[in-house]
Amino acid sequence: MQKLLKYSYFLNLTMGGINDVPADALISSLAEELKKKESIKPPEWAPYVKTGVHKERTPENPDWWYVRSAAVLRSIMLKKIVGVNRLRTKYGGKERRGVKPAVFKKGSGSVIRKVVQQLEKAGLLTQNQKGKKGRVITPEGMKLIDSAAKKVKV
Repeated sequence: MQKLLKYSYFLNLTMGGINDVPADALISSLAEELKKKESIKPPEWAPYVKTGVHKERTPENPDWWYVRSAAVLRSIMLKKIVGVNRLRTKYGGKERRGVKPAVFKKGSGSVIRKVVQQLEKAGLLTQNQKGKKGRVITPEGMKLIDSAAKKVKV
């Protein structure tokens, strides 16, 4: 019985992660945390750029850069090792072509590349050194995501 209690206590400690909170609430909380970091800033061309060839307009949210950064950080945490090309596929969508059928197009590589580079400069991501190429989340990045998840959960 005592062994079971210790195990359940351990489960309660580890259950406060990102799977317990809704993704949109976590991403918005994480975006607020990323705004406080100096190394994560939208470039001067950010208000004028589309997020992919499949989009018709620029994003309406003025803080879309921080939201995309938070979403990329969450995606990398969930998938373990992720490269820019896989993230382009994730943030792609259907391009409407009038009468012709819609076709899937990848998201903007420049936007995702700059976001990943800024997250890497902030110390939240690092390049994978062994095995598959891509970016991996650092312990500091995990700590930031966990603190944002705890704020959302409370």
